[in-house]
Amino acid sequence: MSETQQATPTAWTSTQAYILAVICLLAGIAVGWLLRGSGSPGPTVTGDAASATAPPATAPQVPPAVRLKEMADTKAAPLIEQLKSDPNNVKLLVNIGNIYYDAQQYPNAIEYYRQVLKLQPANTDVRSDMATAYWYSGNADTAIEEFRKTLSYEPNKANALFNLGVVQWQGKMDAEGALATWQKLLDTSPNYQGKDKVMELMAEAKRHIGVKPGTPGGPLAQ
Repeated sequence: MSETQQATPTAWTSTQAYILAVICLLAGIAVGWLLRGSGSPGPTVTGDAASATAPPATAPQVPPAVRLKEMADTKAAPLIEQLKSDPNNVKLLVNIGNIYYDAQQYPNAIEYYRQVLKLQPANTDVRSDMATAYWYSGNADTAIEEFRKTLSYEPNKANALFNLGVVQWQGKMDAEGALATWQKLLDTSPNYQGKDKVMELMAEAKRHIGVKPGTPGGPLAQ
């Protein structure tokens, strides 16, 4: 191996340090901190899904994601069959979307949530869930757009404000935008159940105000 290959960097750019800090602090966000608009539980692995994650030694090794999709398809199948004769049934569409969301099949969930929103564009629970599904799918821009649409219908919706702040910071490195969003959450919902978490995130985000890509120095650059 050449000396160039063996060398380790002695200094980080502020962008690298910023990204590491955010990833370290917010690792939990990407796997479950975002809140459901409907208040229903987020992705979990229980029952049969748990056995899919840790199958017996003699069982075929099926990837957990494949098993989750198979289980979601099976659970959704009778509802999808009902939908054929009642395609505008919002309850069915929401339930199918939630099945796929909880199985972490976000593109499928988005498909059904979109059908709901064609019928009920002001359904803020569904729109917020769809925005969260976009975020988990890696699409921060569309997630932010949908959270803002949610807030256009319900300006003080606490879960949407919390989630929007998370995506602004973690997805777009926009600490100032996230702080403004979280401050609105605290101002409009002073008894918010997750207030301590919001204040913790705000304190950390304040350390990164002004950090721009390519700027030398900055927080955690040492």
